Amino acid sequence: MDYKELVCKCKKVSYEDIDNVVKNENNISDVVKVFEDVQKQTQCSTGCGGCHDKIMDFIADILYQR
Repeated sequence: MDYKELVCKCKKVSYEDIDNVVKNENNISDVVKVFEDVQKQTQCSTGCGGCHDKIMDFIADILYQR
């Protein structure tokens, strides 16, 4: 996966942008809460919403690896 690739094309948010937010999360037990924090900080998935599932899967993968 290319971390520079845009996952949210509407708001121009890359996988790397999301990863940077997730790295700073303290409460990693709630994927939905982490997604909400990512959304607040990057504005991802606030346009068309087509990237929502990709972002949730990506966050879940990151949290699983921790």
